[in-house]
Amino acid sequence: MPLPFTLALTGQSLIHHDVRHISDNGFRAVRDLIRSADVAFTNLETTIFGRHGGWPLKGSYFGCSQPVVLDSLKDLGFDALALSNNHAFDLGPSGVLSTLEEVRERGFLHAGIGADAAAASKAGVKKIGGRKVALVAMDAGPGPAIMYACDSAADRPARPGVNGLEVSRRFEVSSEKFGHLRAIQETFASNERERTVYAQPDDPRALTSPDEIDFYGTVFRRAPQDCRRLIIDETSLRRQLATIREAASQGAFVIAYLHHHHWEPDWSEVPDWVQLFARSCVDAGARAFASHGAPVLQAIEVYRGVPIFYGLGNFLFHLPEGENEWSSPDIWQSVVATCGFHDDELRSIDLMPIVLGDERMLQAGNYHERIFPVPASRPLARAMLEDLSRRSRRHGLEITPDGRVVLPEDNRRGAAASAG
Repeated sequence: MPLPFTLALTGQSLIHHDVRHISDNGFRAVRDLIRSADVAFTNLETTIFGRHGGWPLKGSYFGCSQPVVLDSLKDLGFDALALSNNHAFDLGPSGVLSTLEEVRERGFLHAGIGADAAAASKAGVKKIGGRKVALVAMDAGPGPAIMYACDSAADRPARPGVNGLEVSRRFEVSSEKFGHLRAIQETFASNERERTVYAQPDDPRALTSPDEIDFYGTVFRRAPQDCRRLIIDETSLRRQLATIREAASQGAFVIAYLHHHHWEPDWSEVPDWVQLFARSCVDAGARAFASHGAPVLQAIEVYRGVPIFYGLGNFLFHLPEGENEWSSPDIWQSVVATCGFHDDELRSIDLMPIVLGDERMLQAGNYHERIFPVPASRPLARAMLEDLSRRSRRHGLEITPDGRVVLPEDNRRGAAASAG
């Protein structure tokens, strides 16, 4: 007989406060939903300041948390954490080691950072609720090369850090604009050695075409139309997919996770390269795919019977007092997605729209007070689901007003055949 299995996924958890003391009824309803799942997943969007110490490696957008926040996530019902993101290295290698230590101590399934590249790229594997579950997590930047884990070599030790999916940006511009860029370099007598200083360390630029130029660390190419392209490094791609493939071959239910900040001008839209990558993960054996980075909801897709959440926005988003950059209401609205499976066969996806902080706060400036999510009111929930359904329609999905994802016909037929 097929075994029922539920997976709850939320937006990212940028958590700096202990929320276990909160007795709000709405928050309790969100917590109860997460606790009811066999596996509950979020991204730990911070680094832990623990036994290994560390030093801030950023000015703006720096964030670290005390270990107690992990107790809050455990109390909420989370048992799987992605650790690969732009805050994972905010305290340097020391923060990576402390985060690993504290997460392991609490028994979370985790992946995405490690003491070296080999460890950071490994799948986390854990038996949860009688089911073998694996997590493969990575970050695609952009970020300094120093934040990504590397293995030891004859002349240098290993570096703790993040599991990186290597991508490069290439801007295609008209001949006129390309000529302006080259003229600027010539005006300032810029030479190749000087320009490499502006590129990320360990990221050599080997440009051989006269139609390409390294403009202080950014590559421009002469082309008929202006266009920005993100290109995934083939070696890096094969390495990530091999990890997924291996975990799946060992009978694990594999969750693939990607964090990135290569957003579209409309950050609610899904970049083409992310869709291609997500589908590659499914082809390699992932049974669920989730992504964060853009702090807003993005479309949902079901590909080959596998749920793909291109962007789940925020679940916890703790800001310091006085910070008002994140004023858009979309940043404070998300969903908790519960996926129902029989064995590995997707049977249902149900969405609970949530609001971070009281709904009345959405037009106020008290962003630092919005420390926990509650269910959205019926009118707001309907509007959120209508918008998400409109964007997901491009990927072949409809979402009903009550938050049920209408699965593709071929998936429903497969589920019925499995049940029969």
